[in-house]
Amino acid sequence: MRYPVPDLPAGTHREVETEVEKSRFITWICHAPRMESFTALLAEARRAHPSASHHCSAFIAGPPGEQNAIGFSDDGEPGGTAGRPMFQVLEGAGLGQVGCVVIRYFGGTKLGTGGLARAYAQAVSQALVELPLHQLTERSPLRFKVASPAKPRPAAGSKAWVFPLPPPTTPPTASYSPSAGLGMSPSISGRSKPGCAAISP
Repeated sequence: MRYPVPDLPAGTHREVETEVEKSRFITWICHAPRMESFTALLAEARRAHPSASHHCSAFIAGPPGEQNAIGFSDDGEPGGTAGRPMFQVLEGAGLGQVGCVVIRYFGGTKLGTGGLARAYAQAVSQALVELPLHQLTERSPLRFKVASPAKPRPAAGSKAWVFPLPPPTTPPTASYSPSAGLGMSPSISGRSKPGCAAISP
């Protein structure tokens, strides 16, 4: 699976500020491959802006369409006016592994539920305009097990017989006995050297 994710180093974020009816909306966006990356961003935003009216948030700690590692929060704003619109912008952009926090400083003018939803959605949309991205390709490792070839076995009911080979023998040679005369038939002896014949005078 291949999808875009923020091209930001771990522990860093992109910041964009917008203003609506004198209320300041400061958006922080980070790369969030895990939920812990998002929670670290939210904690840092609260430390950096302790006097802000709200710290609304949304994240997708997985691929686009992730159903488990997702979330959003209105942080005190009327229900459904902040976190959900922010999440819908992230989801509509087809991003994965992304987290964002919108820090609001109230400017004195109430925006109403519709105005709040538009303001938070606009704050996230503006932050995505120049957000550096890179394409992530998810890969799953594959493991192969190769079995050694099996040794052939005799068929059921068959028997294998082994016959030992006879030991090598010395070929016989021909020789004449010293007492034999010429013209006598040669005797066979295995003790004479090959090719040697004894002839009596």
